[in-house]
Amino acid sequence: MGCLWRKTLSFFLVFVTVYLHGASSQEASPAGPRKPFFERLRRLEEQFRRFQAVTLTHLQSVASNYNVSYNVDVRFRSLAEESQAVAQAVNRSQAAVQGELAQLKAWVRKLQHRSRKVDKRLRALGLTLGERSQQQARERKAHEAQGDALQDSLARLEGLVHSQGARLAALEGWLPVAHPGTTALGPALVPAPTQPGLLGPSSLKLQRDRQELQAASEHRGPRQDSSAPLQGTREPPGSGSHRVLNETATAPKDPPRQAWSPRGPGEICGVGPTLVFPNASTKNVVFLSPGFVTALRAVSFCSWVRTASGHLGTLLSYATEDNDNKLVLHGRDSLLPGSIHFVIGDPVFRELPLQPLLDGQWHHICVIWTSTQGRYWLHVDRRLVATGSHFREGYEIPPGGSLVLGQEQDSVGGGFDSSEAFMGSMSGLAIWDRALVPGEVANLAIGKEFPTGAILTLANAALAGGFVQRANCTCLEHCP
Repeated sequence: MGCLWRKTLSFFLVFVTVYLHGASSQEASPAGPRKPFFERLRRLEEQFRRFQAVTLTHLQSVASNYNVSYNVDVRFRSLAEESQAVAQAVNRSQAAVQGELAQLKAWVRKLQHRSRKVDKRLRALGLTLGERSQQQARERKAHEAQGDALQDSLARLEGLVHSQGARLAALEGWLPVAHPGTTALGPALVPAPTQPGLLGPSSLKLQRDRQELQAASEHRGPRQDSSAPLQGTREPPGSGSHRVLNETATAPKDPPRQAWSPRGPGEICGVGPTLVFPNASTKNVVFLSPGFVTALRAVSFCSWVRTASGHLGTLLSYATEDNDNKLVLHGRDSLLPGSIHFVIGDPVFRELPLQPLLDGQWHHICVIWTSTQGRYWLHVDRRLVATGSHFREGYEIPPGGSLVLGQEQDSVGGGFDSSEAFMGSMSGLAIWDRALVPGEVANLAIGKEFPTGAILTLANAALAGGFVQRANCTCLEHCP
């Protein structure tokens, strides 16, 4: 700022010198007349005032410029100080970051070292697990081979048992009814050899079977003619809380194991309560509660059935959230009149022949299925009328669904269609979570013995509304 002031003072002196020189030159000019001394002094004073004003203005501008430059210098100094502080902070941050980076590098080296160790251990474990998995796979294949062999053996045994049971039922059917006061037998299945030495093993077995059946026939007394065609069953499903048909709806108990005594030839008595479905209303529905509480790998459904129409409606329907046709017996879509679709896990089904049910009479039916090789059997009035295999092999019927009698469900507990409703009567209905053998089916059909282990009976039936009636008939022939 001192340099600026010196420059300004030099300019002022130069300007005064030039001005005085001009004034003296005007006074020395001979052209103008000489004026009095006071006039000249006055003019000089005026010129000096003007010069003073100009000089003052110039000095004020110089002063203002000096203040601005001073403020700029102060700002520059503050900025320089701030930049220096920032530089120092950056230097300290860089030093701290470099220290942390050095620590991180050390940690990274340690982690890499540890990861290499872990990789080695993992590779060793992988090799060990691979060897163990291969060994387990070999063992599993061996177990599966053994399981397949066992399943094949079981399937063959089941087939043999059912075939033997069918043969025994056929043998019993050939025996005539022993009337009171008579002991004569009808036509024998196998001619009795006249010489004991000529009896072969099969002849001896048939003769023993015939004698046992004769003794059983004499013990039971009069019964209906076994050669008459018999038919019919329907599976009841159910779940939900509804009006219970019996006073209690607890877990089913096996009925008393006593033979029913026909009141007359051909009568069916002592089989328990009867459910009557008088029309095809969608309100005629019966639920079996609590339904299936565990997954089923086998199921047997047996019941006395009499249909009141020329077609078979829905006997049983079991629906879950993911499939409304997990287990169904219905006849709407059957190709032949009187046949019925046996559905397990829609859309897989088998068509079963139940044409005898269309005669309006009572018939006993049993539908049996097991996931072992997908075997299934249909018994009508103790006779095996249909069988097959590879039907839902290895499948499980899941628990927790809705089990309904008389209606086909399109949703859990609903979606009924009157064209699929059942019209008729059901009695002595029961469901097992195993495959009944032919002897048990035959004993159940003649009222000789009720198989153990039933998971659902009509004691679990709950009425949801409509016109379904519960009847307690001494004999089925007297039921409405």
